[in-house]
Amino acid sequence: MNQTLNNKSEKLLEFIKVHPPLSSKEIHEQFEEALSYATIKRLLQNLISENLIIAFGQGRATRYKLSLAYELLYPIDTSDYFQKEIDDRKIKDQFNHRLITGILDNVSVFTSEELEHLGDLQKRYAENRAKLTKAAYAKELERWAIDLSWKSSQIEGNTYSLLETERLLKDKETAAGKTKDEAVMLLNHKEALDFIIANPSYIHPLTVSRIEDIHSILIKELGVDRNIRKHKVGISGTNYKPIDNEFQIKEALEDMCTVINKQDSPFAKALLALALISYIQPFVDGNKRTVRIISNAILINNNYCPVSFRTIDPIEYKKAMLVFYEQNNISAFKKIFINQFEFAVNTYF
Repeated sequence: MNQTLNNKSEKLLEFIKVHPPLSSKEIHEQFEEALSYATIKRLLQNLISENLIIAFGQGRATRYKLSLAYELLYPIDTSDYFQKEIDDRKIKDQFNHRLITGILDNVSVFTSEELEHLGDLQKRYAENRAKLTKAAYAKELERWAIDLSWKSSQIEGNTYSLLETERLLKDKETAAGKTKDEAVMLLNHKEALDFIIANPSYIHPLTVSRIEDIHSILIKELGVDRNIRKHKVGISGTNYKPIDNEFQIKEALEDMCTVINKQDSPFAKALLALALISYIQPFVDGNKRTVRIISNAILINNNYCPVSFRTIDPIEYKKAMLVFYEQNNISAFKKIFINQFEFAVNTYF
């Protein structure tokens, strides 16, 4: 699968971006010295399949323009993006109310090629799982839960190693030199995972109150306020400002749940939950930990392979999220999701 556009496609897309809707002939006139008409047509079809442009009209009247999903899906190189310092980046610094109900309610976040690839991986997972005994499956599920508890906590700054996490979750043995809160964070993760494993349909359909329930498990005994926050919060590393009104936060969450519940693909449901709950930032703390549990709950409820994010670099994860906050672009985060789903299928069960 192509995760970035080639140079020809990028130039073509930039040309379409700055011009009114054009026909393929008019586009070719701009590039005829470098590209044949057949190549232009092929590139246009590729961009349509990537959901970056749309064609409208028929025959010779067919015109091409950017799609509604362009800003959401256009490949962004995070290394290049973060060459600019925080105050030099041109960003969407306010919550975009149109993103959920105006865009994500009307576009597909995955291309047909991406869904086919994910579907093939899921088939392999289902075949592998069918060969496992009940005891063997439970053992693998525990291994996955330990990995996810460790990585999810590490992303949030927890310093337990994977081995120390395993000892804590299996034997309740705390690690020397670590804080009590670090151990509590990990134990809460495991409790939340045990809950969704025992109650796989709990988040179906997804509701605000059930998101709050998962969050409550994760922040237990950590001195974090439960339920939707009543004041503004800042996010380190960005000038993006989430909504600061309790009622607007709840409305955004309700809209998000509606959009997610309407999705046909469990992959789309899981990815949107990962991105949007983080974007809304409904809680004082524990937002990203909550979304990683919710996203996996969606996968497990649909008998899909859960993901642990075990191999993702925490900095790369945060960069992908910041790009979504600042540009409403999900391409980097989608790449992480696909790669981690592939890793999970190849590693667990």
